Order: sequence, then C-alpha cells, then structure tokens
Amino acid sequence: MSLLTLETPDAGESLLIERFSRGQLVRRRFFRHKLAVFGLVTLVLMFVLAFIGPMFSKHKWDQLDFFYLLQPPSREHYFGTTQIGGDVYALTLHGLQKSLIIGLLVAVFSTGLSAMVGAFAGYLGGRTDRALMWVVDLLLVLPGFLIIVILSPLFRGKTWLIFVVLLAAFGWMITARIIRGMTFSLRERDFIRAARYMGVPTRTIVFRHLIPNVASILIIDATLNVGGAILTETSLSYLGFGVQPPDVSLGTLIAEGTSSALTYPWLFSFAGAALILTVLSVSFIGDGLRDAFDPGSIKSARK
Repeated sequence: MSLLTLETPDAGESLLIERFSRGQLVRRRFFRHKLAVFGLVTLVLMFVLAFIGPMFSKHKWDQLDFFYLLQPPSREHYFGTTQIGGDVYALTLHGLQKSLIIGLLVAVFSTGLSAMVGAFAGYLGGRTDRALMWVVDLLLVLPGFLIIVILSPLFRGKTWLIFVVLLAAFGWMITARIIRGMTFSLRERDFIRAARYMGVPTRTIVFRHLIPNVASILIIDATLNVGGAILTETSLSYLGFGVQPPDVSLGTLIAEGTSSALTYPWLFSFAGAALILTVLSVSFIGDGLRDAFDPGSIKSARK
C-alpha cells in the first residue's frame, strides 16, 4: 500500500507530490536525520569492535601479564594495563559486550511486556484492564533502583541473567499505559470489529492486528530502552550491585578506574568513552526514529 504525501516547502520551491510506501517514507525521513545516521553507524561500529575486536589481540580479558603493571597504551597492550597486569583493551571490549547484551535483552523483555500488557488491557477492558493497571500503578510507585540494590546480594555469584530480569521488571510500565491508551481507540476500528465478529480469538487480534498497529511506538521505545538499560546497569555495577567480579562490565571498569582517572587515565577513559558513545548513539537513533515515524516531522528531519 502506498501513501500520497504532500510536502509544502519554503517560498520559492514548487509543490512536490511523491508516492512512497510507508517503509520507504520512514527510511527516507530517518536517513535525512544526520545525527540518527551518525548514531546508527557508530552503534554498528561499537558492536563490531566489541565482538570482533578481541580477535586482534593476543591477550584475553581474564589473563594477567605480571611483566606489565600499570603500563600506558603500547603495541603490546593497546589500551595499557591495570594494577595487576590486566589488558585494558580486552577488558574494555568484554565489558562493552556485557553492557550491550544486557541493554538489548532488557529492551526486548521490557518492550515486549509493555506491548502485551497494554494491548490486552486496552482491548479487553473491564476487570482485566483494572487488574493490569493496578499492577502497573503499583510498580510505578515502587523505587525500582532501590529494590534492585536491596535484592542484589541475594543473587551474588549467580548468573547475570537474573540481573536482566530485575532491570526489565521495572522498565515497562509507562509504555504499557501508552499502548493501552492507543488500543482503546484501535479496538473501535472497523477491521478490529470485523475480526471480532468473525470469531477471531482474542490473542490473534492482539498479536496480529493491535500490536502491529502500534509498532512505531514500540520500536522507538525499544531503542531508547537500550540506552536506559545500559546506563542503569552501569550505575548499579559502578556501585557494586550489578555485574559482579570476576566478570566485568563498563560500570565495573569505570568504578575501578575512577580513583586513578588523573594519574592513570587509560584505566578510566576508554571504558568511559565507550559508554558515552554507545548511549549517545542509541539516543540519536531514537530521535531519528521518532521523527521518521511522526508524519508531522518532515521539516525537523530535514534540519
């Protein structure tokens, strides 16, 4: 299906009438957003560096070189070494891997949960809606960060996937309310009524008709959740409540290098730069997607 779009340019330009499919239109707007393109390229490079970069070093993140203690960047150790001879290059890339994986998993789980809860609550209404929204409101008033800090000692020494579940459990409620509100209007559309009168099961209507029609919001939410999850994980790991030694993440590396940031800057700067670039890239991509999916954002996408 194609969309007919009218662009009203500045004075002196003619009226342009072009036919685009929705996907083409979204891509066209997104790639006009220079910061979004920069963020996408940077994020792809960060993934490539995190997962392919270790192949170009002979040192492993969990190996120590006692002949090179607190050495600055060199040919032997690209990013220098730690106080006990750890290779900062290998540690930074391993920490970046862990932070990216946690961010992606949390984004997928929290966005998927918000989509299902919001869609079912808005479509079914009544008691189901009230019960689900009661849970949402309860979780909204609970201090998620503090609860994770309190619970973290119980899971110390266990798999970091438990940490992912805790982060995802407190990151979906606001989006669920947005999806619920959009579902209220969608359920009165003719195609939803027709499906209901034809006896289509509720789960089929929700997953095949309702959720795809709010996909633009979910895509933007998932993108921004990656950056938010990485920041939250880094903050908790920095304070000692997230990823636990001997494993590493960007948060643990920044925490270990903070005290030596001025005397031995390579212990801190590379992990800090990786964090800043990753979160900024995700933020730029989210802004670009928002402008691309918003029909009224053509002018803002041109700037």
